[in-house]
Amino acid sequence: MALSPGVAATLILFIHLAIVAFNVFGLVAIPLGKWLRWNFVRDFWWRFVHVLTLAVVALQAVLGRACFLTIWENALRANADAAAPAPMIATWINGLLYWPLPLWLFAAGYLGVLLYALLLWRWVPPRVRAARVSA
Repeated sequence: MALSPGVAATLILFIHLAIVAFNVFGLVAIPLGKWLRWNFVRDFWWRFVHVLTLAVVALQAVLGRACFLTIWENALRANADAAAPAPMIATWINGLLYWPLPLWLFAAGYLGVLLYALLLWRWVPPRVRAARVSA
């Protein structure tokens, strides 16, 4: 059973919100985790994905492009049944994610956040765990 375009668009919106929450969580959890000695904040792959997602967002903004998730969601919404309004939760999440500010301001903010994440990489360096050898 295929998803309707409206439902697919709402699912993409939830994924978008999850990625934003992951990025914001990391920006707070890494310095807090250093202070509280949380081991997970030094996990290399978690940190790599965190910096990579921030870099993709910053690059898209600097290039003047909307996020590919936003483009995909909007394309699906355009194909959705116009008589069926977006769910209330989708309207709420849209208000949370999309602010009516100029793109240059987002680009500057995203670059600042990426710089902060890179500084965190240096201040709280990640560690690659050695593979365990079974005897």
